[in-house]
Amino acid sequence: MTACAYCGRDNEAGAQFCIDCGKPLGKSSGIKAAAAVSGTRDAAAPLPAAALGEEARCPFCGARATAGLPFCAHCGRRLTAPGSGPSCARCASRVAPGARFCPTCGAPLSEPPHALARTSPVPRRSGGTIALVLLDEAGNVTERFDGHRPDVTIGRQVGDIRFPDDPFLSPLHARISWERDRLLVRDLGSRNGTWVFLEAPHRLADGDLLLIGSQVVRFRRLGYPGPHAPDADATKRMGSLIPSADIASLTQLRSDGSARDVVQLSPGRDIQIGREQGDWTFPYDPSMSAVHATVRSEDADFVVIDAGSRNGVALAARGDVPLQHESRILVGDKLLRVDLPAS
Repeated sequence: MTACAYCGRDNEAGAQFCIDCGKPLGKSSGIKAAAAVSGTRDAAAPLPAAALGEEARCPFCGARATAGLPFCAHCGRRLTAPGSGPSCARCASRVAPGARFCPTCGAPLSEPPHALARTSPVPRRSGGTIALVLLDEAGNVTERFDGHRPDVTIGRQVGDIRFPDDPFLSPLHARISWERDRLLVRDLGSRNGTWVFLEAPHRLADGDLLLIGSQVVRFRRLGYPGPHAPDADATKRMGSLIPSADIASLTQLRSDGSARDVVQLSPGRDIQIGREQGDWTFPYDPSMSAVHATVRSEDADFVVIDAGSRNGVALAARGDVPLQHESRILVGDKLLRVDLPAS
């Protein structure tokens, strides 16, 4: 058994991630798990002898198979069918009943891929009227818009709700509507986007745009770099020593869309963002809290978490994004809150 250094949970020998907290159990866990998920093998990371079974063989190449891994470590062919038996939805490895994280790739076994909305403790009537309230910088209600059903459009010149004095608002900016008993918001091709404030941790997808304070930050996936081919004369390459491969990045965007600062993301490395404290600081941004947000590594995935900031973390809407009672959206420089009637 291997005890997790973070939570103390006992894990089976050979597990690369804790089944209870999801943290890596070894320095090279992230790279090995990534190789298992992608179906490739890192030549510099040999398989542990204890994990090899004498009778388990790959049906394609005949090599001995590692217990629990969904791919052959020699030829990369899949050995298990995704979804067959108790297995991880991402890498198809076998998992123990009750485990919260996959011991092979570290993926959460129960958390949904996106968690934008918070469940309201009070039942709300679906498909009814849409009420929006306008909030000031302190969160106080300054204006209320009631009685819109089953949808409402927002814009500077066109729409059910108009803010002609807002230069950041497009002529027709966004739409909120009931569709199949779900309240959804959709950006209508606006210049500055429609932002939905996170009410739970959000698993980042390639191309996601985040609003942290007044900073627009873009998340991009880089992919796992392949191994370098050996040089003909066997001369070693010089380079910086880094914990592991950079597989994603966060880029600060200027108002014209050009890139400024870039932070690289790698497995096992969490990034804290704030005005005064953290790995990435913005001392010139008064709308950012001292410690504002954390981008947490979960093996090959990254999750953004609001660190109790004053102004929250928002995600640019792509397609239809579900809303709940008291969800907050930003259109132009107008902050709106959804108020749904109780059942």
